[in-house]
Amino acid sequence: MFEEQEIIRIDKDELLDRIRGVSDEGCRLVQIGCTKDETFQIDYTFDKKYKFLNIRVNIPLENAQLPSITDIYGCAFVYENEIHDLFGIKIDGISVDYGGKFYRIAVQAPFSVTEVATQKKEPADPAHDIDDGMDNGQ
Repeated sequence: MFEEQEIIRIDKDELLDRIRGVSDEGCRLVQIGCTKDETFQIDYTFDKKYKFLNIRVNIPLENAQLPSITDIYGCAFVYENEIHDLFGIKIDGISVDYGGKFYRIAVQAPFSVTEVATQKKEPADPAHDIDDGMDNGQ
């Protein structure tokens, strides 16, 4: 049996007031998740007495930007840096801002791109294999 979870959909302008209210009620921040479709969907999940509450914000893909909630929930800096690095969403006012260096990644904001360019590898040439000194039973 699954517990039903409340999802409250809000506009970006309501975010800080809603988060402050949830904090005042004594809820703990469980996670901040982001997905990309026609918009970025950001879900803030909270818990109080084993009941989950989700606050959902959708923002446009172009010039995506959100205010930080780290003044309310300090631990949110981890999620916010991750969202910035992986999705390219600008988060204003993060208390601990890694400046795009939270993850070492080859592609900037990899979860925001629609196609990833890949390099074509040449097939291995057995004549140039390096002898590693290991007898592989051959």
